[in-house]
Amino acid sequence: MKKPVFTGAAIAIITPMNADGSINFEVFGKLIDDQIARGTDAIVVCGTTGESATLSREEHVECIRFVVGKVAGRVPVIAGAGSNDTAFCISLSQEAEQLGADALLLVTPYYNKTSQAGLLAHYTAVANSVSLPCILYNVPSRTGVNIAPATLAALAKLPNINAVKEASGNIAQVAQIAALCGEELNIYSGNDDQIVPLLALGGKGVISVVSHLCPAETHDICRLWFAGKPQESLALQLKLLPLCNAIFSDANPIPVKWAMNRLGWQAGPCRLPLVPPAPATQALIETEMKKLGLL
Repeated sequence: MKKPVFTGAAIAIITPMNADGSINFEVFGKLIDDQIARGTDAIVVCGTTGESATLSREEHVECIRFVVGKVAGRVPVIAGAGSNDTAFCISLSQEAEQLGADALLLVTPYYNKTSQAGLLAHYTAVANSVSLPCILYNVPSRTGVNIAPATLAALAKLPNINAVKEASGNIAQVAQIAALCGEELNIYSGNDDQIVPLLALGGKGVISVVSHLCPAETHDICRLWFAGKPQESLALQLKLLPLCNAIFSDANPIPVKWAMNRLGWQAGPCRLPLVPPAPATQALIETEMKKLGLL
C-alpha cells in the first residue's frame, strides 16, 4: 500500500495578484495561514487554479519557494510542475524537490496529443528523475488527453507514482482505475461536485477549488466520510453543490478569484487571456454565496 500524500481536502490555491498583475505575496501568505487554520489538509501551489499557465519559470519557482517557507511543515505542500515538454517538466520537478516540496502534481501533457504509450514514457521519465511522490493530474477537458485506466495501472508500478487527481468527471472510469490499481494508486477527486462518489470508490480526498470559500466544510466532507458518517458527509456535499456549480460556471479560476475578491481578500485580477466573469455569472456566484451565509 502506498501512503497517501494527504488524506482529506487540499486546496488548489489561487495566486493572488496586484493590480499590475505582479504576485501579491502578502495576501498569499495570509490566505495560506487562514486555510490551514480552518482545516485544509494540504496546499497545492502553481496548479491550474494558481494560473500556472501564465506564470514565468521564475515566478513559478518563487511561488513554490514562498509556499514551502510559509507553510513550514504544517501541512504537505504539493508543487504543480506539469508541462507538455517532458524535459522542462523534469527540470521544474527537480527544482521543486530542491525547494522542499513534499510532492508533485503533474498534469498530462497538453496540446501535443500524445498517445497512451507517450503518457507512459513521459510520466516514467519524470518519476525516475525525482524521489518525491508524484500525483498525476487527469483533466481531459483542458488538456485534450485522457489517462486510460490501464495506463495508470502500468504507471502505478513505479514506486513514486503515488496518486491520480481524477477530473475526467467519468465515475465509471474512476471505478475502473480503483479496480485495476487497488492500493498501488491513491485517488483524489479533482471535481468539487464529486467528492463523495470518489470517496465511495476508495478515494483519499479532494484537491479542491471550493475550499477557498468553504475550507472547513470541504475538509468535513472528507472527515465525516472517514469517521464512518456517510450520510452526514453526503448531506454536506449536496449543501455545497450549488456553490460548486457556480464557481465552475466560467473557466477556473475566473469565478473563484472573483468570489475571493468579493469576500475582501484582494485576490486581484486573473492574467490575460482570462477576463472577469460576465455580470450574470457574478450574480449567480453572489447568490449562492449568500445562501451559504458567506456574504
